[in-house]
Amino acid sequence: MDILQARRPEVAAGGVARDDTTTAFYLRINALLRPEDTVLDLGAGRGGQLEGDPTYRKSLAKIRGKVAQLHGCDVDDAVLENPFLDQAAVFDATGPLPYGDGMFDLVYSDWVIEHLENPRRFVTELERVLKPGGWFCARTPNKWGYIALGARLVPQRFEGRVLGAVQPGRQQRDVFPKHYRMNTRGDLARAFTADRWLDASFAMNATPAYHGGHGILFTAIELFQKFTPSAMNSVLLVFMQKR
Repeated sequence: MDILQARRPEVAAGGVARDDTTTAFYLRINALLRPEDTVLDLGAGRGGQLEGDPTYRKSLAKIRGKVAQLHGCDVDDAVLENPFLDQAAVFDATGPLPYGDGMFDLVYSDWVIEHLENPRRFVTELERVLKPGGWFCARTPNKWGYIALGARLVPQRFEGRVLGAVQPGRQQRDVFPKHYRMNTRGDLARAFTADRWLDASFAMNATPAYHGGHGILFTAIELFQKFTPSAMNSVLLVFMQKR
């Protein structure tokens, strides 16, 4: 029995732990989707998050077919190989998104906004491509949670090697520089101002990850999450509606 099954026996009923953030994130996205929507996966990459996941989570995270059109874009041309999109595009992170004004009903970014260097420009572009009433949804590490704290302690040149040890199966090509400039509730409030956005975001502690299958490390992460304040919850689930 692996460590997750031992510590989260409920995974036997559907393959999902009670504190699984993939389920929490995509359940809410699915609740917002309508069949006629045009949706953008911003930072879609090669679709690696959907590869090799046989559980119910994959059915939630797979958006193509649930909406009229699913576009995806990324700064990495690996997005052109993403099989889970209707249309893919590569863009320059220093320029505008390659889409028209008011094109999308919903934009989502999964483990992406921690990589942003210019949050102001990002939010301006989001507001431009979203329709009035449209949603931006993101999952990202809390800057003060154990995931981001640990990542900031590891020199960037060693990050791929360390991740390979604590998260077996993680590929070097999926590791990108992180800036954490939009990764606290305060950062989000400043970027998505209340006069222009409805904030329905929340934070939660995730099932321990980055433990490499070691029970002692899994327990250490659980204890850290249990005894630190809510401001240090490990994951932010961002839900912002354009007014």
